[in-house]
Amino acid sequence: MTRLRYCILLFLVALCAPLTVAQKEKREPLTEAQIEDIREAGVDPNLRVALYTKYANEHAETIKGLINRGKSRDRLKRIDDELQDFTALMDELGSNLDQYGDRKADLRPALKQLNEDCPKWITTLKSLPGEPAFDVARKEAIESADDLSDQATRLLSEQTTYFLAHKDEKNQQRSEPKQQDPPQQ
Repeated sequence: MTRLRYCILLFLVALCAPLTVAQKEKREPLTEAQIEDIREAGVDPNLRVALYTKYANEHAETIKGLINRGKSRDRLKRIDDELQDFTALMDELGSNLDQYGDRKADLRPALKQLNEDCPKWITTLKSLPGEPAFDVARKEAIESADDLSDQATRLLSEQTTYFLAHKDEKNQQRSEPKQQDPPQQ
């Protein structure tokens, strides 16, 4: 009976092994230290957006550095991986802009830097030679960068207008609805 249990256990382990390998293949565009920095900056929207921008710049520089390397399978795989990471990072940054924009957090300082960097990222992505190994990832990254650039430009314009009209909320992390005194009877 113990032999049968041992065989069943061995079979289950062999059955689950591919699942654990598949879980390890999920890429994370940020290091653990970067994730922790962003987590800690969660209370400061400008710092959080600035950190995402900084890390996206690092990915863009890595991609730029891979452009002129000799052609090899490893280079193609690395570029594809970097493009996917870069796209995921830009999408996450866009989600943060949505969230903080809805809360009326004053993001103008971080948005100015982001608006300067987005065109550089787009230029880097468009300068990549078209190669079938990473062509889909390149197109997705360009679309994501274009979307992020449009979003950042629009949000900066909206915030500039909003904070001109609401000077008392300038430099706040978010605006809270003003408490109204209950009507007196």
